[in-house]
Amino acid sequence: MAARVQQSMMIQFQRNTFFFSNPINNNNFHSKWLSSSKSSSSSKRYLYCTCCTSSSSLRKDDQVEPYVLTTPLYYVNAPPHMGSAYSTIAADSIARFQRLIGKKVIFITGTDEHGEKIATAAAAAGGSSPNDHCDTISRSYRALWKDLDISYDKFIRTTDPKHEAIVEEFYSKVLATGDIYRADYEGLYCVSCEEYKDEKELLENNCCPMHLKPCVSRKEDNYFFALSKYQKRLEEILEQNPDFVQPVNRLNEVQNWMKSGLRDFSISRASVDWGIRVPNDPKQTIYVWFDALLGYISALLQDQEQPSLQTAISSGWPASLHLIGKDILRFHAVYWPAMLMSAGLSLPKTVFGHGFLTKDGMKMGKSLGNTLEPNELVQRFGPDAVRYFFLKEVEFGNDGDYSEERFINIVNAHLANTIGNLLNRTLGLLKKNCHSTLVADSSVAAEGNEFKDTVEKLVEKSKVQYESLLLSSACESVLEIGTAGNLYIDGCAPWSLFKQGGASFDSAAKDLVLILEAMRIIAVALSPVTPKLCLSIYRQLGYTEEQFNAVTWSDTKWGGLKAGQVMAPPNPIFARIEVITEGEGGPPVEKKVSKKKQMSRQTQSSVGA
Repeated sequence: MAARVQQSMMIQFQRNTFFFSNPINNNNFHSKWLSSSKSSSSSKRYLYCTCCTSSSSLRKDDQVEPYVLTTPLYYVNAPPHMGSAYSTIAADSIARFQRLIGKKVIFITGTDEHGEKIATAAAAAGGSSPNDHCDTISRSYRALWKDLDISYDKFIRTTDPKHEAIVEEFYSKVLATGDIYRADYEGLYCVSCEEYKDEKELLENNCCPMHLKPCVSRKEDNYFFALSKYQKRLEEILEQNPDFVQPVNRLNEVQNWMKSGLRDFSISRASVDWGIRVPNDPKQTIYVWFDALLGYISALLQDQEQPSLQTAISSGWPASLHLIGKDILRFHAVYWPAMLMSAGLSLPKTVFGHGFLTKDGMKMGKSLGNTLEPNELVQRFGPDAVRYFFLKEVEFGNDGDYSEERFINIVNAHLANTIGNLLNRTLGLLKKNCHSTLVADSSVAAEGNEFKDTVEKLVEKSKVQYESLLLSSACESVLEIGTAGNLYIDGCAPWSLFKQGGASFDSAAKDLVLILEAMRIIAVALSPVTPKLCLSIYRQLGYTEEQFNAVTWSDTKWGGLKAGQVMAPPNPIFARIEVITEGEGGPPVEKKVSKKKQMSRQTQSSVGA
């Protein structure tokens, strides 16, 4: 629920909840770049602020509160790139895991569609209107999210009339608190960032360090938000709640940036026509960031609801996790909390800033000719391969690199070999020797067997890692189950035991049950990362798609497979990618091995001991 303005001097302390009683001094403005400032009297307010908690210290009512997870609202100046896809894949895996452990999830994504850069992009794209341009690019995001199996619950567009109503109400609310004033501003503006820059941040020739383009000098009569008065309260939040900004290196970045002192920032544009009009001055439009950040709240509105800030807040705010790229950390970890406090609203629990992606060790860019197009990757390799590689091979929170050779090697080794081959050769042996039917319950087959203990420890380890947003480590722990399964089956050599008959035959049949139970657990535990692959595993184990969609994390407990259960015929779940050269000196071309050919190889592997 929204934070309430406290009228009493009493300060209460509750677990995971913080109250601040710092008096607001409306005269405490940084005025270096201001030619005028408003005058107002001091006032005192008390803000209730729910701040971040770790997953290990949930409040009692968290079980009924939704887990609200957001990606950035992506800027529609251009179609989605791999960085946008990476943020969304990561968010989707987190959302899927939270659903598995029983949370009611509201997964929000969408597009940020106002601002000068959008109008410029629309004009450059054949002179289409900004609205038509936004429609086209927003559709391209939805299409890519569908291809990547992104299970979002809400897709917000900042051109939605309901969102505009929320922005106008929020602006008016902050204006009423005295935190918005009018002043002249002169400074260097980066159109690509949609932000005025401090000269100390710029490179030679006043170039933006992010976009490597010169900033332009501008002087405007704008409305400003009094960010500077929230300096102390923001410092207290970061100090008392070290998990509010994650990972720790991002927290350090924010704290270091704040040491130089917060400046009030312009929240309107007189020279930009494509945006939401300022309620008290229709000649100006609201600054794109002051607009877009509110999409996290407006997205919570139900389809048929009349838009109001309180209605949206009551549907799930505060957000549990804002997942963002590190380049927009300042807006989410400093500007956004201050805006919310000004309006008397609760803060999100966690802001997590992940790293950037490079290609072959180099920063990607169209001018370098080394961009990585997510649509092309998905079409060539499929969504599971793309999702798995970037979540497994990029340590979440750090920068990560893509190379095609490494991509192919990883997905072949992990998905085709360690997991796929283990399942297929086990099912092949079961079909050949047991008519594809399990001879015992998996709980009975595992009695006195250390393999079960190994699997249970690894799956519990992966759960803790998912909860801690250690996505790469969670993938590694689940993969270790497959590695352990391969070692176990190679050591037992059931193909030889079946030939011996008698007690050896029975032992071999139980060994297959153990491996298939491990595969069932892998299918549940890896499903946040590779949902289609895991559905294929579940189907091979004799389950339906409806049964797979109904699984929860409790289904990772050992003992799911029962005697008499009939498995499907073995069929490779992930086609191995092979690179061949077309003709002498020709370019390398990736090629997926046909299922028939791969099946032949895996059958030979299962009997070749």
